[in-house]
Amino acid sequence: MRITRFTHACVRVEHDGGVLVVDPGTWSEPRALAGADAVLVTHEHTDHIDVLRLAGLGVPVYAPEGARLPDLAPLPVTRVRAGERFTAAGIPVSAHGGRHAAIHEGQPDCPNLGYLIGGELYHPGDALHVPDEPVRALLVPAQGSWLRLDEAIRFAGAVGAAVAYPIHDAQLNDRGLASVAGWFAETIPGYRHLLPGDTA
Repeated sequence: MRITRFTHACVRVEHDGGVLVVDPGTWSEPRALAGADAVLVTHEHTDHIDVLRLAGLGVPVYAPEGARLPDLAPLPVTRVRAGERFTAAGIPVSAHGGRHAAIHEGQPDCPNLGYLIGGELYHPGDALHVPDEPVRALLVPAQGSWLRLDEAIRFAGAVGAAVAYPIHDAQLNDRGLASVAGWFAETIPGYRHLLPGDTA
C-alpha cells in the first residue's frame, strides 16, 4: 500500500492498481484526484470535501449517512454507517466512529466516520474514535478547533499503531507546525513527519 499525503486531511492510497482518495477538500491539491477510482469522505466540512470537484470527477464517493452535502452538483454518493464494511477502488474499508468531535459547547456537530483502509491505514477525520480493530498506520490530526495537542498524543497511544503520520495541519504556520511535529516525534512511537507530496 502506497500512501501520498496532500495538504490538510487529504491522503491518496494506491493498492493493487486501485486509487482511493480520502478527504479531498477545498484546501487540497487537485492532483490528488488524478486517476482516482473512488473517494472516501469522513464528514461534510469543506476542508474535507470539495463537492464541485468531485461532481466533475464522476467516481464513486462514500460519505457518512446523514452528512449534509450541498446540492451544488450531483454526486454519485453511497451513504455509509459506522460498523459497515465495503470495498472502494478494490480496497476493503471498514467505517468507525459516528460523530464529529465537539468544537464548543452548544455548537452543532455532524456525522463523522473514521475509515480503516486495507486493514492497515486509519483516517479518523475530525474525531478521535479508537477503532476496535488493529491499526498498522495511523493518520493523526495535528491541529483543529476541536483538538488539543494532549488529546492527539493520547489518541495515538490508544490506537497503538506501528507508524503514525500527520494530517489536519493546514492552519498551522511554519513555527506551529515545527512545534507540533516536535511533540509528536517525542511522544508518538513510529511517528514520521510527511509534508504534502511525500509518500510512505
